Amino acid sequence: MSASDDAERAGTARDHESGDAARTVLDEHDISRALTRITHEILERNRDSAGLVLLGIPTRGVHLARRIAERMSEVEQRTITAGALDITMYRDDLRLKPARALEHTEIPDDIDGKVVVLIDDVLFSGRTIRAALDALTELGRPKAVQLAVLIDRGHRELPIRADFVGKNLPTSLVEKVKVRLNESDGSDAVSITDSGRSEVSS
Repeated sequence: MSASDDAERAGTARDHESGDAARTVLDEHDISRALTRITHEILERNRDSAGLVLLGIPTRGVHLARRIAERMSEVEQRTITAGALDITMYRDDLRLKPARALEHTEIPDDIDGKVVVLIDDVLFSGRTIRAALDALTELGRPKAVQLAVLIDRGHRELPIRADFVGKNLPTSLVEKVKVRLNESDGSDAVSITDSGRSEVSS
């Protein structure tokens, strides 16, 4: 589970309690177009897809990574498989929150000397990606690490920047960004709600 998942669930619970209305900023077609564009940008940047390893950060980052892999397979005329990278034990808030269940890590290829593309749904403080970078060090030494996110909402607390962004979405700290994907939520949408209180960094 990514840090953005925690923030979204907390925000959703408060939305139901307060009755705040969600404002949809991306629908199913917007998300599809964004992922297609990200796919082509990754291929244009890297030229050789054989040297790429796509890793999604659970939960929704894995779904996005698989969708990008499908699009990439169509373009490259060969099967490309996306993996999953669990960051649970590398988070910097383990001592502050209750223990959580470990997610699944699945690495489709040796990452040594490869370009690893980390994929997540929302980029916020940057702490989730820092944890992912730490997790990668246990698996090998990639040639380079790139980052693709569906939403970049700003408010960075660490010097981390996405290489590929579906949509830059300026937000305030009292707003909640919720990403819904068909695989886990039954539909595709990105929405914003105003919780009326500052959001905890993730």
